[in-house]
Formats: sequence, C-alpha cells, structure tokens
Amino acid sequence: MKSSSRILVAVCAVTMLAVSTVAHAEEKKWTTVTIATEGAFKPYNFTKPDGTLDGYEIELTKYFCDHMKVECKIVVQNFDGMIPALNAGKFDAIISGMSATAKREEVIAFSDSYGSTGQAFATSKSSDLAHMPEKGQIFSLASDEAGAAAEIDKLKPMLEGKTIGVQTASTAAAFVDRYLKDVVQVREYKTTEEHDLDLKAGRVDLVMASMAYLTTASQKPGNEDMTTTGPRFQGGFLGRGSSVGMRKSDSKLKEEFNKAIAAAKADGTIKTLSEKWFGFDVTPK
Repeated sequence: MKSSSRILVAVCAVTMLAVSTVAHAEEKKWTTVTIATEGAFKPYNFTKPDGTLDGYEIELTKYFCDHMKVECKIVVQNFDGMIPALNAGKFDAIISGMSATAKREEVIAFSDSYGSTGQAFATSKSSDLAHMPEKGQIFSLASDEAGAAAEIDKLKPMLEGKTIGVQTASTAAAFVDRYLKDVVQVREYKTTEEHDLDLKAGRVDLVMASMAYLTTASQKPGNEDMTTTGPRFQGGFLGRGSSVGMRKSDSKLKEEFNKAIAAAKADGTIKTLSEKWFGFDVTPK
C-alpha cells in the first residue's frame, strides 16, 4: 500500500513538474517593450539638443510598436555594451544600426533586416585617399568574397601606414581587423562622432562606417571637408543588414517584430523613412 502511494506521489510530482515547465516555457504576452538605442549614430538615431531622440530608427520604432500594439520605452545605451546588457535583462530589444552577423547570432537572436547600406570609407577632401578607386561600387562578401578580397588587395598599397578610425564592436571594426590590420594603424572609438572629430583634426587618415551614416555625417556643419571614398562592402560576415536584436528566449517577440518589419516593407514605410533620413532607399531586397 505504501509502495502504491509512493508511486502515485511520484507520478503527481512529475506531472506537476511537466505542467510547470510548459507554463514557464510559454512566453508572456508582450504589452510593453523596452528598446535600447545608442542615441549618437545619426541618421539612424541621435539625441537632439533638448534631450529627445530622433532619426530613422526612432521613427521606425514608433511604427513597429504601433503595429505590434505594444507600449515602447526607448533607452540610451553605449553601443559596445548593448549585447551584454540585453542578455542581463536591462532591456528587451536593440534597435541601433546593429547588423545581424553570425558572430553576434551566437549570443542573441535577430529579426529580419530593416535596412542595408554596407560599410564604406570616408576621408578629408584634401587627402590623397580622397580618390581611392571604385568609389560607390558595391562588393559583396556573400556572393563574391573572392572578388571583394581582390578589391581590398588593390587598396592596401594606398592604405599602407595610414591610421583608420572605427567604432568599437562595430562591423567596420570587424572588417578592418580581418582585412587591413596588417597594413593600417587602427584607432577605436565609443561613437562614430568621435572618430569624425579625429578625422577633422587630422589624428586619423580615414574612417570606416555605414554608408548611410557617412553620407549624412559629411553633410553636417563642420564636416564640409569630409567625403566618402573607395568601394562599399556588404554581406557575408558583415551581416544581412540592420536588424532588431533580442534574447534568444524571446521567440514570440522576434515573431512580432518580423511581422512589423514585413508590414513596413510592404506599405513603403521603410522606403519613405530611409529616403527622408539617408537620401536613398535602404529597403532590404
């Protein structure tokens, strides 16, 4: 009799544990979402003099949240600390010009892309690097990595001994580390605005960042001497474009963001906002 009772208790315990596990596995219904952005990566996101945020991603985030029917809170976070802070639970998502790369996907999940512009170089108009070949030409590290690598080899003699500025933890930093660290000196900065200032001051010879960012940065007052130069690179380890970063456990949230991104592509919102902020369409193809 005691043996039967023990078996019954054990069965009940296992059943309760299974029910508890299933309940725990079910994601909460998202009604509020806290989103991190850098607030210093114009035109993607930036902080205005009055302290409010604006930019392509800020407007697009409002669209996403309206489409998802959730209340969103946007917080500012240094770019290089975003992924650890996300996984520590300080916020629920990252919308900050972050490209979905294989390396980053080892630790967090990404939505579909909401913008793709590739990485490019910028220098001073008076620099001998202002006339690097293949300006504006796009080389894919996904469909023709050998061709892209050959183009990079053509640039190396011009870049020998130069100093390049990149943002810490960015895809530009990864690109330079992979292809150019044997020929250039590298300086890393917390924000792209900081490397722009050093370019202006002559402390670096060129910078590398998103083409959309550089196009806008070169038009800012005080940056009249900045110009984009050389080819543009995208795809492959640089990722599939700017995407929403989330914890891997939040699959329902990822699903909702993907629906919102699909809607923004379909109704032309991404096209309209990117043409407003970048001057060209960054809708992922």
